Amino acid sequence: MMSQPRPRASHSIALVLAMMTPATAQPAPPAPSLSASASAAVPPRQPDGAELLRAIERLGVVGRVLYVAAHPDDENTRFLAWLANDRLVRAAYLSVTRGDGGQNLIGAEQGPLLGLIRTQELLGARSVDGAEQLFTRARDFGYSKNPQETLAIWGRDAVLADVVWAIRTFRPDVVITRFPIKGMETHGHHTASAMLAVEALAVAGDPGYHPEQVKLAGAFAPRRVVWNKSAFFVQPGEDLSAFAKLDTGAYNAALGTSYGELAARSRSMHKSQGFGAAAARGSSLEYFQLLGGEPFAADPLEGVDLTWRRVPGGEAIIPLVERARAAFRADRPWEVVPSLLELRAAIAGLADNPFGSEKLAAIDQLVVDCSGLFLEATAPEFAVTPGASLPVTVSILPRTPAAVAVVEARLPGGKALPVAAMPAPNSQPLELKDAIAVPATTPLSNPYWLAQPPERGMYRVDDPLLIGRPESPPALAVELVLRAGATTFSVRRPVLYKWVDPVAGERTRAVEIAPVVTAAADASVLVFPDGKPRPLRVTLKAGRAGLAGALRPAVPPDWRVEPAVQRFAIDDKGGEQEVRFTITPPAAVPAPSRDPFAAPVQVTLSAEVGGGPAVARGLTRIEYPHIPIQTLFPEATVKLVRLDCKRGRTRLGYVAGAGDDVPQALRQVGYEVTMLTGEALSDLSVEQLDARFEALVVGVRAYNTDARLPYLHDKLMEYVKRGGTMVVQYSTANRMSKVPPAIGPYPFAISQERVTDEEAKVNVELPGHALVSKPNAIGPADFAGWVQERGLYFAGKWDDHYDAPLSMHDPFEPARRGGLLAVRHGKGAFVYTGLSFFRQLPAGVPGAFRLFANLIAYGADS
Repeated sequence: MMSQPRPRASHSIALVLAMMTPATAQPAPPAPSLSASASAAVPPRQPDGAELLRAIERLGVVGRVLYVAAHPDDENTRFLAWLANDRLVRAAYLSVTRGDGGQNLIGAEQGPLLGLIRTQELLGARSVDGAEQLFTRARDFGYSKNPQETLAIWGRDAVLADVVWAIRTFRPDVVITRFPIKGMETHGHHTASAMLAVEALAVAGDPGYHPEQVKLAGAFAPRRVVWNKSAFFVQPGEDLSAFAKLDTGAYNAALGTSYGELAARSRSMHKSQGFGAAAARGSSLEYFQLLGGEPFAADPLEGVDLTWRRVPGGEAIIPLVERARAAFRADRPWEVVPSLLELRAAIAGLADNPFGSEKLAAIDQLVVDCSGLFLEATAPEFAVTPGASLPVTVSILPRTPAAVAVVEARLPGGKALPVAAMPAPNSQPLELKDAIAVPATTPLSNPYWLAQPPERGMYRVDDPLLIGRPESPPALAVELVLRAGATTFSVRRPVLYKWVDPVAGERTRAVEIAPVVTAAADASVLVFPDGKPRPLRVTLKAGRAGLAGALRPAVPPDWRVEPAVQRFAIDDKGGEQEVRFTITPPAAVPAPSRDPFAAPVQVTLSAEVGGGPAVARGLTRIEYPHIPIQTLFPEATVKLVRLDCKRGRTRLGYVAGAGDDVPQALRQVGYEVTMLTGEALSDLSVEQLDARFEALVVGVRAYNTDARLPYLHDKLMEYVKRGGTMVVQYSTANRMSKVPPAIGPYPFAISQERVTDEEAKVNVELPGHALVSKPNAIGPADFAGWVQERGLYFAGKWDDHYDAPLSMHDPFEPARRGGLLAVRHGKGAFVYTGLSFFRQLPAGVPGAFRLFANLIAYGADS
């Protein structure tokens, strides 16, 4: 049996959405539903009475608003909650990136894996505030100081086309940006997101702009683009008379919460960024200013008819919505079903219009919800391989007297399971059991934007109908055909795996399409600090029982692997077997590549099973309780790094920071690393620290996240005076994150200065200084191949006792020398660094290892 995964939180029902055209335009070709309000990996939640009433009222509102910003957490959750639950419009947040260039406060995932986490956090946020979620293909490549750099790296036309695609498919009446196009520089991504929204307004309605999109979704231009100025940036006494104002702090009596409270719960889903928020209550003003399109005076939705009157013949729909609302009773919701069916027939009878398919799908879901009809599709395993068969159980249980029946269940592949008779209400579920034949050509369950290696600024997506989706559609889903009176309609349910966690209770996850065998190495990067061979351990996991084959690692010509092949045999599905190889590097250290996008030197693992094609897929799972389990089947490769790294002190105590993989990287080059916490340091005397550790290293943001560290300053400085070396990596100093006034033996202030160009020239200002000469002579080659940035949160001011041996800068900026400070103190030494070793060392950047070794060794020769 497969092991049980850790629990994760469930989310509310995903709306069934369809693409629309404006009432004044010709009907657009059918377009896919791209946005979602919750993860597709979780089952729909039964709404309560207040939510059902709100959903009925929403049937009478036909407006849409698209909110645009750059990253997860940039969205205004209070305004989105107000739009979705007070104005009852469809509101969606278009996050240009998935936040994959940021930092992680809950784990060690970075890059695309962090993007997976933040995608699900956004979906969790939308399930709270009621809005929907969209993306472009743009990569978050880290902090950018101006929009010109941002758009050059993303590729201006490519990302603009994605914003236009979002507009053409979602078809908003109004687009609202979180940031202005000028006058408030905060981050190049931020400004660029607003610039793209304004540019999209000019071209989205032009049939000649990306006509391949027009064939799928039609051309469409919103009425206006508006800037929503954040209260975060409002200065005391600032003149806001040029802004329109709306109060979004109202209390929603039906939902029993205010929009400020909803917003706090929504924003608190951004846990990987540490953005838990306190609930706000009472009046709260939002500020708006026109960026393009039709002017308005007081309300961004001014002039937009939000009723069915904007649709020819739609006047007749309005009283039917009111009739359904009047017929609804929270304690007997099934009694509204006839009114919903009458409304459904009237909408279906209208001529082609922009809103019909959306509202029909919403009514179909409402009929199921008001009926209390339980529908579920489950499998006994959470993974199946292409070409295999998966048992499935479709469970059906009516729980009210509603006259809604399931006619049949259609499995993937088209097989229909008829329902002869519905069970009595609240009896036992009817279970339809069968098996799904999974075609051998079924794609693996990879996030669609990670299925191919990315380009510099964009993820590669070949299927245009996937662009913009928050996640891949469910791998397997069952369509349930229902009949209510004379009306027949269908709803879909993903095939889920269920288990019971002894603490969290019942948990679910979507069934995955997995490779026949996966090969997961024990490290994503193998670092060779000398010419000695290193072991490579690979865990093979079987996707089916009775698996036998051979694993062959392929290495570059100047590397050697022994043995050349390892045979394996695994009896059970889900079983594992470890195989080992020895990798020997070349004797000479190769010259570092100057191309940051050059293909890495790597070993590729290929498994041959039963004479079929070789499978070269690894397995990565991300499991946190606040998001659904995320699975990735990446290429089964291990990066190989040959470098010459001399070490001085080797016995290290390491205080882990946030998202910190540095200790594992240091172990790869021969350091003996003992993990510590502020509490553990409190329990050790200075004498014990001195006896056990030659150096102490503090991880990134540790002074922000470990409450005990600020109180240990005197002890740590005494450790340094006795002869130890202390290396402190950056902590953040801003309105949300504070650092203690004393970190080193002499004062220095952490600023927000950074160097974002990973290829920025690094100058040695103090030639011969130990940090750049002992035990490794640091030169220009050591700064080749750095990833994402040089560093961040540099020291801005410092005492004259400190040495600052390096300088660097971004284009058109002055030299920044605060990335590396060092001082001798007593018999030991203290080092502060804002250089992003937390990215470079796990990525296997050779020069970063050599420089960090010098930091650890500093003071050893005093």
